[in-house]
Amino acid sequence: MDFIRGIAVLCLVYMNGYAFGLGDYIYTPLAKPPFSDAVIQTLSSIFIDGRFRTLFSLLFGAGLFIQWQRYKATIPIKARLYWLIIFGLAHGFLLWAGDILFVYGVCGWWVLKYLDSNNNVLLQKGILFMLLTCIVNFLFLMNMPDESIYRDSKAFSDLYNPLYIDYFISNLGYNILAVIAVPFLAFFMFAGIMLIGMYLYKLEVFSKGLTSQQLFVCVSGALTFTSLRLLVPQENDGLSIAIQELVNAYAALFVAVLYIHLIAKLCNNRAHVGTLIQQAGRLAFTLYISQTLMQLLLYKVLFPHWALSFNRIDYWLVATALVVVQLLFTALYSRFYTQGPLEFIWRKLTQAKISA
Repeated sequence: MDFIRGIAVLCLVYMNGYAFGLGDYIYTPLAKPPFSDAVIQTLSSIFIDGRFRTLFSLLFGAGLFIQWQRYKATIPIKARLYWLIIFGLAHGFLLWAGDILFVYGVCGWWVLKYLDSNNNVLLQKGILFMLLTCIVNFLFLMNMPDESIYRDSKAFSDLYNPLYIDYFISNLGYNILAVIAVPFLAFFMFAGIMLIGMYLYKLEVFSKGLTSQQLFVCVSGALTFTSLRLLVPQENDGLSIAIQELVNAYAALFVAVLYIHLIAKLCNNRAHVGTLIQQAGRLAFTLYISQTLMQLLLYKVLFPHWALSFNRIDYWLVATALVVVQLLFTALYSRFYTQGPLEFIWRKLTQAKISA
């Protein structure tokens, strides 16, 4: 589980990096983008986009079930989720509106009522909740206007603003909208994936991998939905975006489950395999927040002009450098401590709330 969590948190930076450029448009290409943009976009569509966020959600659901087995009560879990929501709100309002901690905390609190459900209920509810969210998101996105913009256009230059204070104010507004939109556009999606994560854990997929039949279904689903994702026109009109997101939600689920299977077979319950990645998994909360801090420092404080010139490959090079930095930090920190600094604070606050 720690190895899977380590992979998930380290790879998030490849997906989130674009949002620290010109956040309104995530990634803004040139009118005539380089060939590397097409290559990286294709690789992202297959291996990255939504995959590691989904992987984290599956892990989170499994983690809730593990805690429930340990405590035989929901009070300690609710105390942890309470502080996760607080951390998420602080992270979102003060640093970055793309925060996922708040959503995880709220959804986690709600799915606790399914902890004693049987496997069929977990799977059925998970699929139903995902489908419900996909329908709502599709109807919402298909009505979005076409806002095509290029990095070498005057419109982009007019939008570009290097001042951090303006980013901070804009981020506050975005996070208010995000908090309001969660119940409608994200709640049931994350809740559904968490329930599927519980289902997979109860089937021992996280430790033993998929059975032959399950693997066939998962590979077939991954190939089908990923192929559809690649075939959908990469346009910016509302209908194209709606179709892309609908197909990608299921592609991400199947690919994330395949990642779990591959990692389970690689590790085969051997504690010495991928020790550094396992250590990163135990520092996931700290590493996630530090990714935001490092990217804000780079893209919004030290080098805001990068947003004017960066292509996809530049964002990926920076992401790779950040992964190396985090691995070096993990290796050094883990020599002296077994728990990350934010994990330690979270644990102490949880204990205080339980005792109150």
